[in-house]
Amino acid sequence: MNLFEISFLKFTLTDLFDLILVTFIFSYAYSYFRGTRGGQMLIGLLIIFFAGFIINILGFKATSWLLNLFQTVWVVVFVILFQPEIRRLLTSVGQNRILRKLFQIEKTAIQEDILFSIEEIKNNKWGALLVFERENSLKNVVSDAVPMHASFSPELLVSIFNPSSPLHDGAVVIHNNLIEAAACILPLTESKTLNPEMGTRHRAALGISEESDALAVVISEESGKISVAENGYFISSGLSLDELGKILKEKMNEFIEEN
Repeated sequence: MNLFEISFLKFTLTDLFDLILVTFIFSYAYSYFRGTRGGQMLIGLLIIFFAGFIINILGFKATSWLLNLFQTVWVVVFVILFQPEIRRLLTSVGQNRILRKLFQIEKTAIQEDILFSIEEIKNNKWGALLVFERENSLKNVVSDAVPMHASFSPELLVSIFNPSSPLHDGAVVIHNNLIEAAACILPLTESKTLNPEMGTRHRAALGISEESDALAVVISEESGKISVAENGYFISSGLSLDELGKILKEKMNEFIEEN
């Protein structure tokens, strides 16, 4: 079924759906890469694609050949330079709730591993700051940190917060079953209501919870107390592991599931 026709160019209903699909793909990719070098390269790639389309219509064979050649090289360069971002994008697609229900993909349960890791850190009298990414992206925080993109494991998390590790001073960002980055520098809260006994980790936990919907868990190096920050407030402090487990289950039931 033809919708309209311009000279030799026919536009059918199939072409309309095809155009909508391509627009959605580029919009989703750009919204994910926006604010990074990958976003700028994606715009450049899109411009080249449209230029090639127009040149093909005009019948410029030599220019068309040159642009087609450049498009191939550009895509290869994009994949090589931005492997971490592409891997993170594909992970995000795979974790999409609609797709998970459609293909019946099961989430990896890590709640018990998180509690085990926190218990080890607490027993060793180390400090730690864990940030659980939820709906709001933390890519600005992750992009300036040490990328990990590693499957969650208690051994890895405990080793990161070992005082002898160069990564122990910053925060760790966790998204679903992945440790996205370590040594993350978080914005510090300006709140005057913070308990004077709380240090930089607690200020950072409040800061990230003020600027996003992330859930931040702090283990105090001095007291060993466990605190949880959300929406710019400490919703709980001095928690036991069982109490923390209940909070994780309640607050992150869409992201962390029990075995």
